[in-house]
Amino acid sequence: MDQNSENKNYFHLLPQESKPRERLEAEGVKRLRDEELLAILLRTGYKGTDVMSLAARLLNTYGGLRGLAKLDYRQLRQEKGLGQAKAAELAALLEIALRIAEPDERIVLKSPEEVAAFLMPLLRHENQEKFLVLSLNSKNQLIQQEVVFIGTLNSTVVHPREVFKSALMHAAAGIIVAHNHPSGDPSPSAEDVKVTQSLVDAGKVMGIPLLDHLVIGHGKWVSLRDTKSF
Repeated sequence: MDQNSENKNYFHLLPQESKPRERLEAEGVKRLRDEELLAILLRTGYKGTDVMSLAARLLNTYGGLRGLAKLDYRQLRQEKGLGQAKAAELAALLEIALRIAEPDERIVLKSPEEVAAFLMPLLRHENQEKFLVLSLNSKNQLIQQEVVFIGTLNSTVVHPREVFKSALMHAAAGIIVAHNHPSGDPSPSAEDVKVTQSLVDAGKVMGIPLLDHLVIGHGKWVSLRDTKSF
């Protein structure tokens, strides 16, 4: 019998609550599904419900790990199966993950590829359009990241005043803007190009150039500067 067959047979004999830990040991953490990762953090379920079922219910209720990460301790504490200790540990771990995802002020963004690599984990799974402004210093170091608009992008709501407010406060030398397409297709729309041109014009007046505008999709992105849209 080969090793894979032995592992599969072994997993079949394990109690349900032990499987995620055993799979991590045998196959590595990257092979685990979201509910398995969460089950390892929760460790146990409650009477009548095993830990895998508890993890699956939480993910289904709140739309996956990202939705769960939006809950605070008090909201987690109200969930059946999450006592004081579990809710506190889960809230702390989710906050750690969010803080790790926050930008470091020394991040350097000199190319569309670097900007896309930085933004892709933040935007590609969002189910609403988010419009971000990245303020950079003269060395192309990120000094501030801010979501200035949530919703369908158009030139009437994405006002240059709001876009450049943060840049002015932080004495930015230039800005990069970006937004996501929840459809997954990053192809710029006519409205995207219109918004970009209005920001280019405003940047010239304010002395803070718009360096690029990226549209983020599912694993794909487009730089409007590269497409010569401005």
